[in-house]
Amino acid sequence: MNFLTTSLAIAITLSVARGLCMADDQSATLKDAFKNDFLIGAALNESQFEETDPQAVALIKAQFNTISPENCLKWESVHPNPGQYDFSTADQYVAFGQKNNMFIVGHNLVWHSQTPNWVFQDTNGQAISRDALIARMRDHIFTVVGRYKGKIGGWDVVNEALNEDGTLRTNSPWEKIIGDDYLVKAFQFAHEADPDAQLYYNDYSLENKPKRDGAVALIKKLQAAGIPIYAVGLQGHYKMDWPSTNDVDVTIKAFAALGIKVSITELDIDLLPAATSSQGADISMNARYRAGIDPYTNGLPASVQQALSQRYQDLFKVWVADRQSMERITFWGVTDAQSWLNNWPVSGRTAYPMLFGRDYQAKPALAAVLSTAKNN
Repeated sequence: MNFLTTSLAIAITLSVARGLCMADDQSATLKDAFKNDFLIGAALNESQFEETDPQAVALIKAQFNTISPENCLKWESVHPNPGQYDFSTADQYVAFGQKNNMFIVGHNLVWHSQTPNWVFQDTNGQAISRDALIARMRDHIFTVVGRYKGKIGGWDVVNEALNEDGTLRTNSPWEKIIGDDYLVKAFQFAHEADPDAQLYYNDYSLENKPKRDGAVALIKKLQAAGIPIYAVGLQGHYKMDWPSTNDVDVTIKAFAALGIKVSITELDIDLLPAATSSQGADISMNARYRAGIDPYTNGLPASVQQALSQRYQDLFKVWVADRQSMERITFWGVTDAQSWLNNWPVSGRTAYPMLFGRDYQAKPALAAVLSTAKNN
């Protein structure tokens, strides 16, 4: 080990140790450490907001002050068939947030994925007209947003509308049938349904310049149409080596310059070997399980734990520095066991992207994150 490597290892260890001192203080939770900077949240599954997973519930109540739903407010869950709404699960999610005085996020209203085919088709399976789809969109948004008016504080109105080159997804049925203005209409309907709710556009890989430029143009278009868009959500499905902290900082500043807030909405860090060449997070992507693609089935080596801690620390340093532009940081899950990365894009892998392990215990990365907090 050379001098520079040794020095870096010592620096990381000392930094994490400082964070451990904070973590040992029972008052040093994530939500308390960053209380004057931004909200800290997690995406919840049914076992958590229905409180059938008591260990996870204890973590959520202690660490977080905002929540997002993994699936219960997506179209296929809440509006599975024509004229049939099912709010049984979503009501429990909202009730959990209210009971625990948390800022509640609605995810999401308009997306090309996890939306039933019937939304776009007539009884013969043919594409419906532009006017008919606009009417269905309006009914859905008014019904769902209206039900939780004054309870859900902010909505991911449109999710993942852009290609990697920054152009609109032309293969989205919303775009195919309605046209480019489907985004404007979705935001208009959401604002009309609850004028006090915060409205967000949410997407991944906006740290890549072409897609970021496309999102900036999209936000400007919405603003020109009089849409009171409050924030952009950077999903934060990050790798160990992508994006660079400079790219994260540049991206935040690009959106802040538009007069809107920035949130990290689906944070996790994938430390497993790359299964594809893509940096995106398209849920339809899949790759075959092969030798070497799942190297940590028996746990993370200390050196990898340390590298993950350093990565989280570096990112949080950027967000703390940019805190005046930041609204919220939400992890996409609570523990490693819950993470979607266990099955994406390769099913069956053992992923370690979160701050809490499968045993519900804090990983060293938690201390590294806490070490970045200012003395609030």
